[in-house]
Amino acid sequence: MNAPDPTLSTHADEHWPRASVLVVDDEPGMRHFLEKALAPRVGQVFTAGSAEEAELLLQQHRIDLVLLDIALPGKNGIALLKDMRAQGIGAEVVLITAFADLETAIEALRAGAGDMLLKPFRVTQALGAVRHGLERAQLRRENWVLRRTLSQRTPPADGLVGQSIVVKGLQAALRRVATVDSTVLLTGESGTGKELAALALHHLSPHAAGPFVPVNCATTAPEQLEAELFGHSGRGPGREGLLIDAQGGTIFFDEVAELPLALQATLLRVLEDRRVRPVGSDRAIPIDVRIIAATNRPLIDDVRSGRFRADLFYRLQVVEIKLPPLRAHKEDIPDLVAHFIDTLAPRLGVPPIEVTADEMGYLRQYDWPGNVRELRNLLERSLIVGALNVSALYQSLPRPAPSRPAPAPAAAPTDLHTLEKRHILAVLESVGGDKTQAAQLLGISRRTLERRVAEWSQA
Repeated sequence: MNAPDPTLSTHADEHWPRASVLVVDDEPGMRHFLEKALAPRVGQVFTAGSAEEAELLLQQHRIDLVLLDIALPGKNGIALLKDMRAQGIGAEVVLITAFADLETAIEALRAGAGDMLLKPFRVTQALGAVRHGLERAQLRRENWVLRRTLSQRTPPADGLVGQSIVVKGLQAALRRVATVDSTVLLTGESGTGKELAALALHHLSPHAAGPFVPVNCATTAPEQLEAELFGHSGRGPGREGLLIDAQGGTIFFDEVAELPLALQATLLRVLEDRRVRPVGSDRAIPIDVRIIAATNRPLIDDVRSGRFRADLFYRLQVVEIKLPPLRAHKEDIPDLVAHFIDTLAPRLGVPPIEVTADEMGYLRQYDWPGNVRELRNLLERSLIVGALNVSALYQSLPRPAPSRPAPAPAAAPTDLHTLEKRHILAVLESVGGDKTQAAQLLGISRRTLERRVAEWSQA
């Protein structure tokens, strides 16, 4: 075939996603032509002259798109495509044919082809088909990751807001670590913002252009987690596993201490080999992924008890960053309160609330066992109610001893119990005395509400 010069294409200066493409054609001239056209635009181009050569390359490399001639010696292109799908290879496929009849087109679509090129074709047609195929592959991967993330993810804790020395030190540590490719272990109590810290590491790193894929090891059933992470040979396109979906980006293992021992061994092999072997498959797929893990309990204790592999622990703990509890930087509470009100009110479609100086003083007295997440949840409930819902925190604190009542304040009341009484009575009044509705708005039980009111009536 006398192929046109691929350097004449106007596509050369356009932005192309980095990808690996496999050209399968028994004509050396066609292979050379397509390789020359694609090499300056994508990351890697492999070529094969037969289905058997192509199968070997598909076993050895992760391929994003295959340009596949139907008329091959031995096994034809459609048969190869069917075998690829049966083995769980989800690469996009553009078929090349010199005979475009309806029956062939239907068979190709059913087998999983995304497009067809009719010989002879112009270089712009080939480049357009490849570009569109890579865009489809990227979109499918991003949609899968997004759907899974939205189905499992809780709202971020926004724990990096603040001007305290503690938070500034954390921000500096994240910036310093982000520039290297080492595995990072984030530790700290629940609600301190470990996922947000992982996101910050991702966005500040060379992997920022790739996806951020969170995996909660505690919320996915162990029998599903292996296929979710590593893929499965029986899966269709786009279900090659989250480690492959995170290619070029970051994967975040939250609550990594909950990872079953059998999967710990598999993850260790991935860390050592930088290759993923889908369940039920013999092929090992190379990956380029930044790995971040997090735990809310001392992982070394699980190592000592035999619940966590020591070798995996040391591979994850190349760099360890501890996130501080909120009680260690209470001076950041006003900034956090302002941040949550500003971001949550528009999302909820409600007006912002005003937090008085007295109420802010109380918030700074509380120890926040649930950390920044607890503060965020309190403010979300308060925005729904329309005022700071201090009664929710009141239930977490010990009641004052009746034998030693606090003296009446000389100025405006600032103690929690007075704030709670004033708030509950205001909510009751706003709903016309309906205790069931008031209890729902306050986030407490009707029995608790009735007990509070009874106590106040006897005082």
